[in-house]
Amino acid sequence: MQTIWLSGAEWFAVLRIGLGLWWLESWRHKDKKSWFAGGGITWAAGIAAEHRWPVVRRTFDRIVKPRPRLMSYLVAYAELALGLGLIIGFLTPVALVAGAALNLIYLVLMIHDWAEQGQNLMMTLISATALLAVSWQTWSLDSGLGWFL
Repeated sequence: MQTIWLSGAEWFAVLRIGLGLWWLESWRHKDKKSWFAGGGITWAAGIAAEHRWPVVRRTFDRIVKPRPRLMSYLVAYAELALGLGLIIGFLTPVALVAGAALNLIYLVLMIHDWAEQGQNLMMTLISATALLAVSWQTWSLDSGLGWFL
């Protein structure tokens, strides 16, 4: 498919790179000192404690709450890795699936706050679109290495 400026495959690569920049911005805007001290997990614990779905409260209390520092690093560096991986197109299908999963986790945790959900829904939609359009076949390290063809 040819469009006015770029081919269809190139537009999907632009979409993938834009999603990577979005993840990179999620990493960049965090107050790292507070975040790595457990601030982000403490904030999320307050939301989980009042969640309308008991399974979310129980899961958060069992997996995340006992490990606030580890989870803070895991979340922040996952966002950084997703951003860089999508921008350069490295392990792109893995990054797209992992990013969609992380967005769905954020979506479920914040289900009561629909004002915040637009971002998670849009990022999940872009991940699914980029995955189904095999967006790593254009302008990516994966393509250069002959991976995921």
